[in-house]
Amino acid sequence: MVSQIFVNLPVKDLNKTKAFFTKLGFTYNQQFTDENAACLIIGENIYAMLLVEKFFKSFTKKEICDSTKSTEAILAIMVESKEEVDTITTKALEAGGSEPREPQDHGWMYGRSFQDIDGHLWEVGFMDVSAMPKN
Repeated sequence: MVSQIFVNLPVKDLNKTKAFFTKLGFTYNQQFTDENAACLIIGENIYAMLLVEKFFKSFTKKEICDSTKSTEAILAIMVESKEEVDTITTKALEAGGSEPREPQDHGWMYGRSFQDIDGHLWEVGFMDVSAMPKN
């Protein structure tokens, strides 16, 4: 069984990216943070390693995707309420992010998305499984 996940994301300006996610209310594990990388704490045992592009390239021979033009992945995080979905997304927009699509409200499931300042796509969602329609 997997005990932790570290998603690695290339970033252009580490200080600006750290400031962006700090404005959303996230913090960093200083043990894994330096001038090349910042360990964004997303949840218990869930992290995003924000790596300056030059450092990111040391892990792969492939080209780095220009995530402002192409989708490399969609990072989905679930929160405790619809209000928290809106709060995080609003903070992302105020911090310089953009909202690539309209909110999705299915009653039992609600979600919004934002694109961070490096072009990475994030989905923020809430689910009330007890209200999920039965087949």
